[in-house]
Amino acid sequence: MTALFALAASLLWGLADFGGGLLTRRLPALTVVVVSQTVAVVVLGAVVVATGGWTEAGPRLWFAVAAGVVGPIAMLSFYQALALGPMGVVSPLCSLSVAVPVAVGLTLGERPGALQLGGIAAAVVGVVLASGPGAGGTRVRRRAIALTLVAALGFGAVMALISQASTGVTGLFLALFVQRVVNVAVGGTALYVSVRRGAAALPEGGFPWRALPTLGFVGLADVAANGTYAIAAQNGPVTVAAVLASLFPVVTALAARFVLDERLRGIQAVGAGLALAGTLLLATG
Repeated sequence: MTALFALAASLLWGLADFGGGLLTRRLPALTVVVVSQTVAVVVLGAVVVATGGWTEAGPRLWFAVAAGVVGPIAMLSFYQALALGPMGVVSPLCSLSVAVPVAVGLTLGERPGALQLGGIAAAVVGVVLASGPGAGGTRVRRRAIALTLVAALGFGAVMALISQASTGVTGLFLALFVQRVVNVAVGGTALYVSVRRGAAALPEGGFPWRALPTLGFVGLADVAANGTYAIAAQNGPVTVAAVLASLFPVVTALAARFVLDERLRGIQAVGAGLALAGTLLLATG
């Protein structure tokens, strides 16, 4: 069950990230975050009412609140990085999010083994190579790399927090609902401040109604990924769940390859691969 749900989370996160990154090339990243998460709030609210999830309210929901605060920062950073692209570099680097559970383990007294030390080295080298010039001399923007690393830290924190937010499926619905409500509140506040400072919330043509189904898919896929990961982590070894769920960048990169026909330069492909390999070593060491 752990492997199945973790792989499902990986697939859903990968598709949600691809859709969000694609939308951000046409819409402001904050708008993508707020609208997609608002759709998720409406759907989850109905699910909580239907299942009686509100009866599961308790202190654990503070983990969901914390995840809701961190989530928009991670999503905004990642979508902006994907908009700067290329997705085939940005997405694998974001898989470094799995380093967060490793850091949590260190604070609890665990010490990295040889595989984990190798993973750290591979990840660092991968970041350097992936951001370097390829055969054509074009460099991935430093801002894209910085935003990706911020997103990785945020996503890792969300993974750790949401897995602690409930103990059962009904409670998980409530936790995800609370998380999304906070997401909208934080993202909406940031969007309001951004507009007050002169930024545009919508493109010149107004609200892109044709993009609404994609925005809804992004929000719901992200919710489903959080939920399936939480179930995986609660029903088996967290290490196994984290490793399998951290494969979501492969889905995003493959989608970019086949849908957008993105091609990586050799050194960038090697760097992205090293970062992904380092991520797996970090989690399995």
